[in-house]
Amino acid sequence: MPRRSQTLADPEASRTPTALRRRWRPLRRAGLWLWGWTRWIGLRLLALMFVLVFLFSFINPPSTWTIIQGQREFPGRPARAWVDLDEVSPHIVRAVVAAEDANFCAHWGFDMVEIRKVIASGSSRGASTITQQTAKNVFLWQGRSWPRKVMETLYTPMLEALWSKRRIVEVYLNVAEFGRGVFGVHAAAEYYFKTTPDKLTLAQSAALASILPSPRTRNPQTGSARTRSIVSGAQTIRADGRDSCLVLGR
Repeated sequence: MPRRSQTLADPEASRTPTALRRRWRPLRRAGLWLWGWTRWIGLRLLALMFVLVFLFSFINPPSTWTIIQGQREFPGRPARAWVDLDEVSPHIVRAVVAAEDANFCAHWGFDMVEIRKVIASGSSRGASTITQQTAKNVFLWQGRSWPRKVMETLYTPMLEALWSKRRIVEVYLNVAEFGRGVFGVHAAAEYYFKTTPDKLTLAQSAALASILPSPRTRNPQTGSARTRSIVSGAQTIRADGRDSCLVLGR
């Protein structure tokens, strides 16, 4: 009797290792094809991310998705103008670091000490560093989602590897939102205090830093408890040298 008829008549014959391998071969090929395309896209995406980070290490980001959306939503705010870190008051730099990431000079993009504290306490508050926030603000979008968090996690070590700590803070100060439609320290100094970034006092700087966690809901208040806490924090990191990587005027 022909082998084909024998195979049909005997169900066990279709369950042999050889038959099973033949049956699964199309699925295996499809899986390899899908994996190949996924790897191809992933490697090129990583390469594009790397190139963008490298370019922005010496070219100032012209704008971001958040800035474009914010300016459309809140027209009439002061225009954003780029300022170099040397043209910014050391007070605002220290105040922002004290408020957002006191260990900025000591970590490599992720503050593991703060992350462990958050995990241990079960708190819902974030432990994002200034580097992570810069990656999000420059290259990504706002809102909480796993894709954005994964991209942020990939961008963060690239920034730490290709940018100096001064460059990270400089970019952050120029793209951060300091209120509804107010982007960058230049616009914030003009909008709230009618001054320029180089003339911001410590109290004014702390007031601006106090609104960064929630710029759409907070206003700068120079006499608030949070502002006073940031003033104290800025003085502390100046005294103990935690601002050493920023090479600021004393």
